Amino acid sequence: MSAKRETNGLSGFTLVELTVVIAILSLVALLVIPRLPSTTDGDLKDSARNLAATVRYLTDLAVATKTGYRLRLNLAAGNAEITRILPEGQEAAAQDSFLHRQPLREGIVIADITAARAGRQTTGTVTLDFSPLGVEDFVLIHLKAERGDRYYTVALYPGSGRVEVFEGYQEGVL
Repeated sequence: MSAKRETNGLSGFTLVELTVVIAILSLVALLVIPRLPSTTDGDLKDSARNLAATVRYLTDLAVATKTGYRLRLNLAAGNAEITRILPEGQEAAAQDSFLHRQPLREGIVIADITAARAGRQTTGTVTLDFSPLGVEDFVLIHLKAERGDRYYTVALYPGSGRVEVFEGYQEGVL
């Protein structure tokens, strides 16, 4: 005689099995979620890198074309405007489409800009001139998320065209 197990057509998980799975998933979520970067942190880092790339490109363009460029950073609006400096000293719109995009993402602001000669500025518009020799002054641009206390620093070095991005609020000559 063979022993057959009778089922009434019901199969599934028991309440204990479901509770154990939910507990394990909750534990994994508690361990993983705090380690994931927030979107504002990612936007802040991307904005710092985009600004650095724009400045590098602007420096290379000034050297290659032997033309001066002017970068205006509006601290209140958090936007950038780039113009070409004509030989007569007048300004014209930059023709390169790369220079028309905004380097800062939404929700990222310029906390302040520190230049060796002009000092620290927290309001208004800061103008940086780029000649075929590069930026004229050592400059630190501090970016911050509107909500949050994390900073990124973009450092522009005169003459060399070197631009670096640092996590945190950096001061002085780096």
